[in-house]
Amino acid sequence: MDKPREEIRITNANVIDIRNGNIMTAMDILIADGKILALEKSPKIYSDNVELIDGSRKYVIPGLWDLHIHLRGGDSLISANRSLLPLYLAHGVTTVRDAGGDLTPSIMKWREAVRSGEIAGPYIFTSGPKLDGPDPTWEGSIEINSPEEVAAAVDSLESIGVDYVKTYDSRMSGDVYLSIIQETQKRGLKVTGHMPMTVSIDEAIDAGLDGIDHLYYVLKGTSSREEEINQAVISGEMGFWGAVRELLDSYEEEIATEFYKKLAENNVAVVPTLHIDDVLSYLHEEDHSGDEFLKYIPDELEATYQRRLRSALRRNEASIEFEEQMNLFFKDMVNDMYEAGVLLLAGSDAGAYNSFVYPGLSLHKELEAFQTSGLTPLQALQTSSLNGATFLEENAVFWRASSEADLILLNENPLDDVANTTSIFGVMQDGKYYSREDLDAILEAAITD
Repeated sequence: MDKPREEIRITNANVIDIRNGNIMTAMDILIADGKILALEKSPKIYSDNVELIDGSRKYVIPGLWDLHIHLRGGDSLISANRSLLPLYLAHGVTTVRDAGGDLTPSIMKWREAVRSGEIAGPYIFTSGPKLDGPDPTWEGSIEINSPEEVAAAVDSLESIGVDYVKTYDSRMSGDVYLSIIQETQKRGLKVTGHMPMTVSIDEAIDAGLDGIDHLYYVLKGTSSREEEINQAVISGEMGFWGAVRELLDSYEEEIATEFYKKLAENNVAVVPTLHIDDVLSYLHEEDHSGDEFLKYIPDELEATYQRRLRSALRRNEASIEFEEQMNLFFKDMVNDMYEAGVLLLAGSDAGAYNSFVYPGLSLHKELEAFQTSGLTPLQALQTSSLNGATFLEENAVFWRASSEADLILLNENPLDDVANTTSIFGVMQDGKYYSREDLDAILEAAITD
């Protein structure tokens, strides 16, 4: 893992253009100063002063992006969260979007340390603290009680250099939520996250919402009774999960089809977080205590998994049946949204409190869940780095000169099966190459036992 030479050439590789699925065979990728200089047919003679990486029979794709993780848990978990960063890189995840927490000062330091090469880990985009209503659910959130407080809250986020704004919905009023969207749009900031069940989703989109995290909120736009359900929540007659049940029961395909078109036309991205739902829906019957990946999870972070586990074990039969119904329904929604042209983003929701959803590995599981939902392997791949770069307006690897040199070399073709993204031969980030041996050493060093 020494510092790379000035120039590196990956030779004779199969290069996949994830924009269209084309495979360019017997190609060389010339890299210098962390950037791709050229993509060209392999020459027969190589210069002596260029470091060569043999890409024969390998498939090269851009580094993967996880568009929804959490670095959180308070001061007692700072070290534990820091220890997770190399796990992302070891699994080919070169970029993550942190979706709000209470470790912002540390995250800002880690973000710079990754960029400088001091830390082996993914590039980090972060929202900083979540914006929420009175008595926020999560520690570190910024409490907003009225629309008049919104500007100051967004000021505080801008002052620390956040990349976007994340909303939470525990007790936020509809007026505050819409004011946040309007304020961020005025400032050119993207806003995404949860939304209160007291506001209509059409209002949010019309105000300029950029993204929706989790499919519970997308359900609002598919219901024939959204306004009625909103009013029941406003009056206190119905809570969050009661509203979700009613939204699911009042789903109408014709309404959903038109709504998905509206999402696409307004460039509203959706982060389905399918894999975590696969895990949590069956937490009552699947024993994860023997999971091999737990050896990388610090004990103090693993202890946070118990909250969801205890909740799952208390579920009655009706709740279990509803969870399973919703899990299957969400996968049907994803395929329909893709067909409508909605920008789907792959996000795992890995982080403290999200039980047995593992950093790095879970992004691969999310891509597999997209494939299970009906997307092709290529379409599933596109939800990661391609759609992530589109949403965050970043210059990712699409084989243009000057693209970031963040790459994965795979032993198997991911266009045959997206699960082949786990067959990692090597990872390059910012022009620094990690061989399979280097990646194994990172994983060995991450074992907590």
